Amino acid sequence: MPTIEFDAPKELQYVYLVGGAVRDKLLGVASNDRDFVVVGESTEKLEGLGFQSVGDDFPVYLHPKTKEEYALARTERKTGKGYRGFAADSNKNITLEDDLARRDLTINSMAMDKYGRIFDPYNGQDDLSNKVLKHTTESFAEDPVRVLRVARFYARLGPQWQIHESTKQLMSDMFNNGELTHLVAERVYKETERALMEPYPYLFFETLIDFGIFPELANMRGVPQPFKHHPEGDVFVHTMLVLQRSADLHFDLPTRFAALTHDFGKPVAFARYAKLYQHEQLGIEVIERFCQRLKIPKKLTEIAKLTSDNHTKCHRIRELTPKKLHVFLIDNMNVLKNELRFFQFLDACRCDAQGRGPTLVNKPYPQSDIAKSYLLSLKKLDTKKIVKQAMLNGCVGEQISDELRIAEIENIRVHQMSMGQ
Repeated sequence: MPTIEFDAPKELQYVYLVGGAVRDKLLGVASNDRDFVVVGESTEKLEGLGFQSVGDDFPVYLHPKTKEEYALARTERKTGKGYRGFAADSNKNITLEDDLARRDLTINSMAMDKYGRIFDPYNGQDDLSNKVLKHTTESFAEDPVRVLRVARFYARLGPQWQIHESTKQLMSDMFNNGELTHLVAERVYKETERALMEPYPYLFFETLIDFGIFPELANMRGVPQPFKHHPEGDVFVHTMLVLQRSADLHFDLPTRFAALTHDFGKPVAFARYAKLYQHEQLGIEVIERFCQRLKIPKKLTEIAKLTSDNHTKCHRIRELTPKKLHVFLIDNMNVLKNELRFFQFLDACRCDAQGRGPTLVNKPYPQSDIAKSYLLSLKKLDTKKIVKQAMLNGCVGEQISDELRIAEIENIRVHQMSMGQ
């Protein structure tokens, strides 16, 4: 077996690589970081060797040179609600198996020594081979964040994997007994952010749909859409296809978040009108509440609201008059000052158009190129010259802004004509 470079001081006899790094090594994929467990040692020993403590509640340390995390083997005892309600015991008698038992999934409950030998007391290798996500022990139920982590790992590994039935039942039990109500907003958002950037983000939300964490998505189920435009099914099915399209095209986080939230207004519209009338504008308030509840960053909140409000305008860009185009491009999207955000918006709109089932997934979306051409044309306007001329003509205040607006609309009109629209 190949040896593993640990960089651990020789004074530490029992040091093991643990968790995700072992899992990823066995899967043959690169691991972003490495965590180590030290067995049979004390806080005083590590600190005497120059390790820096970084855990207020847990015995976690940074290696003095590599800055990798080294933790004393520990057990955890439930003392309260939520993921913070634990007391740790890291005495010298804690074994490696004891430490691995507190981890969430069997595939994350393996260890490797410096000689490459695998320690696998909970059959993680079998579950890797069988592509099964299974909880390590019943202590899984003590931490509600683990429900999110199972869903996120599913989003990472893909639909060829499955969540073990016993783990599904445990997750449902945690929901039914109220344990998930102790999830804090910051942790929900952090796991959601990470899940959005996984290869199969739709699996995260499909896994969690019945657990009360994302009611905005749960409300989409059963909301019908016109078959002519949406042969794929209801609003939830559509939203998951749109989100997955954004992942398949490797778009960034703001684009994926906009894809997720763009139709949040449809359940409200259907409840109010029995159709999807004004869902674009109705979605804005839903998005605001969603983002406030989960403490989502302002940048993501803003692009989500803009996408909800304007995505159908983008779809119909060839039908808009120059004045309506000006409202869309300048007043709403502020394209001249937020070019990157506009491109992210256009990518989300493309995903919306292509996230409608297998027959439409590769359908061209020329609206994106058309929108970008308007932006390019507007950027060629000599705004300083327009403002200067307006001032020479005696314009002041809003009059100058009106002159600039007139010039921008004329620019849009001329460009529209040049495209034969």
